[in-house]
Amino acid sequence: MRGFFGTFDAHCSRPPSYSFFRMRFSSPLLASGAVLLTLLASCQSRSSDATTTAAAPATAPLDTTLAPSPKDGITAAGIGDYIKVLASDEYQGRKPFTIGEQKATDFLAAEFKKLGLQPGPGGSYFQAVPLVEITGMPAPTMQIAGAAQPLTLSYKTDYMAFTEQEKEKVSVANSPLVFAGYGVVAPEYGWNDYAGLDVKGKTVVVLVNDPGNAGNDTTMFKGHAMTYYGRWMYKYEEAARQGATGLLIIHDTKPAAYPWSVVQSSYSGAKLRTQTADRGASKCPLEGWITLDAAKKLFAAAGQSYDEAYAAANKKGFKARAMNLTLSTSISNKLRRQTSKNVVAVLPGATRPQEYILYSAHWDHLGIGAPVNGDSIYNGAADNASGCAALLSIAKAFTQAKEKPGRSIVFLAVTGEEQGLLGSKYYATHPLFPVRKTVADLNMDDLPTMGPMRDLTVIGYGQSELDDYARAAAKEQDRYILPDQNADKGYFFRSDHFSFAHVGVPSLYASGQADSRLKGKEYAQKRAEEFEAKHYHQPSDEYSPTADYRGMEQDARLLFRVGQRLAQETTFPQWKPGSEFRAAREKSLAGK
Repeated sequence: MRGFFGTFDAHCSRPPSYSFFRMRFSSPLLASGAVLLTLLASCQSRSSDATTTAAAPATAPLDTTLAPSPKDGITAAGIGDYIKVLASDEYQGRKPFTIGEQKATDFLAAEFKKLGLQPGPGGSYFQAVPLVEITGMPAPTMQIAGAAQPLTLSYKTDYMAFTEQEKEKVSVANSPLVFAGYGVVAPEYGWNDYAGLDVKGKTVVVLVNDPGNAGNDTTMFKGHAMTYYGRWMYKYEEAARQGATGLLIIHDTKPAAYPWSVVQSSYSGAKLRTQTADRGASKCPLEGWITLDAAKKLFAAAGQSYDEAYAAANKKGFKARAMNLTLSTSISNKLRRQTSKNVVAVLPGATRPQEYILYSAHWDHLGIGAPVNGDSIYNGAADNASGCAALLSIAKAFTQAKEKPGRSIVFLAVTGEEQGLLGSKYYATHPLFPVRKTVADLNMDDLPTMGPMRDLTVIGYGQSELDDYARAAAKEQDRYILPDQNADKGYFFRSDHFSFAHVGVPSLYASGQADSRLKGKEYAQKRAEEFEAKHYHQPSDEYSPTADYRGMEQDARLLFRVGQRLAQETTFPQWKPGSEFRAAREKSLAGK
């Protein structure tokens, strides 16, 4: 699942007590770093402190028999067969730019063709995804001037820095520092930390998370449930839109929910980015983090109180303030450009072929890395051969269905999720089919092998009307909806569905996680914790012929039914009022 630069704190798909939600930090391209970055996500244990479900029974009798499955082409055995191939040692962990990529993408394209699905526009089952690897080497110090005594911050100890600009060297000289609260512009919440502020040429210092999630007033934004405005990715984007030279996020362990060591490991070494036409020129030259201690030194040097500034930033009407200090530093880069592939196939709609239902799953994993118990192939059976197996099974069901879909069905297997949702991000910004004609994205990532489940855990519950579609499909399977129990951690922003949500496409990310139909909740929790502790991002995430794939069959069928319903309708599901993605959708549908 999620790589750091698209999912940091970040790029997880499984809930901590439930394996589905663990943080998915991007594994670095260097094999030696694969395990290190995994720790970053090691998804801090989450207590189920937030949302509860009204539909979930406190206790339920365990089933001893199961209703027979429909004959729709989706079977546990078929899913297991796909996983056996994709997670085999022959595929070498499916890392981009390796023989594993070639084998995985060729296999997926061949299976789509075998099912009679059409290739994408241009007659190809592949979408080229141009990527750039940036290995940044920041200066050993960051110089702060303007105070009575100069202040020197040390790389890694006090700050981490990087750039998305594709240049061999980026320098920032005497850039004025300004504190802009959370660095958020959220019209739907009446919040603008940049109001009346000109940051051109300046470096902005901001707090981590958003006012509701990190502050003390839970009436702000969505309370403890993190919004996109709380994501580090958003803060860098907004600073760039405002014309800032740099943006530094203050790391505070409590609201961030991960230690400084996570930031250190995640921003070191080589990182993949999607190539852009302007080679990153629209990004801030300097992006980074500073420790809380370093931030307090900055405020003290400016003759200001950090605690007072923090309190002010958590009140509506906050006004950004100059720090009367300047910053100077530089970053040297090594650049390497390569091209990976998304795999795409289409089942044309019978009556509304120019409208599209999108199914997504990432094919990539970590490749060959540090040996564990003599095994160095990170096979990624759950992560995410399972999602690709479900994708192929759903494709098979659509091709076998007697009733053909009114709308076109697009099957998309994306690259680079482990490096930061790169393939889905590239598709969303370079769509093969118009975004404004894309009805919804149904995403599959890291499906558990716990057998049939009672629950359907929906990540990002409350965001869109797709919740209602999921509830209706779950009811057909005698299941209940379980809202994300860790909404404060922002897991909605850490798998490929987020790339589509970001451009306004309603997205559903859901699977059974918490309540085994045969063995109950305690069993499900124990299995999930065991997976996270022993197998997540480890070579032991392998195909097992004795695994119970019936839960994956159940989830694949549920998403198939949601897609069938969407494909026969003429309306588009909407984001709910208050969603930060609603404006993007409205703009897209208006053709703007």
